[in-house]
Amino acid sequence: MARAKPEKRDRDRDRNREEPELIEKLVNINRVAKVVKGGRRFGFAALMVVGDGRGRVGFGTGKAREVPEAVAKATAAAKRSMIRVPLREARTIHHDTFGRCGAGKVILRTAPQGTGIIAGGPLRAVFEALGIQDVVAKAIGSNNPHSMVNATFEALKNMQSPRQVAARRNKKVGDIVANREAARSASEQTTEDTGEE
Repeated sequence: MARAKPEKRDRDRDRNREEPELIEKLVNINRVAKVVKGGRRFGFAALMVVGDGRGRVGFGTGKAREVPEAVAKATAAAKRSMIRVPLREARTIHHDTFGRCGAGKVILRTAPQGTGIIAGGPLRAVFEALGIQDVVAKAIGSNNPHSMVNATFEALKNMQSPRQVAARRNKKVGDIVANREAARSASEQTTEDTGEE
């Protein structure tokens, strides 16, 4: 029995060391009222985004009578629902994508280095927590923060790296990247031609 305690202590130390420092962003707090016999009872609903800044991100909601409790619940839910998103050069997304959730629609576009995060409030929180440095995003339709965040996560779930595409098609990664570069140069050439006319 004396040996079990040091092992447990080592296991706890390893668990603390493994968990990276997470970036927590409060996206929205909504005060809600419940009408009861004696009057109104107020509560708070929080929407949180949590990420490690290196390709993992999650979001969650929490409700409580006090703001700190609602934020704590939302943070715990966000940590449980984290997803991994492949990033290009650890700074932007691999390709343009579209996400939809209810009336919320978002378009995410890859951007060259130095562009920065061009996005609205809820979308910006997701990208900062995810670790994206260059991206252009546009929200269409609903401006409800819950819808926007849900739509952004739907778009990020569609993200595929060249390695994943190559594995699915039984090709080499170099072939996929070469095709992408050829398509990009062809579209740039077409744009230049139409601009000259």
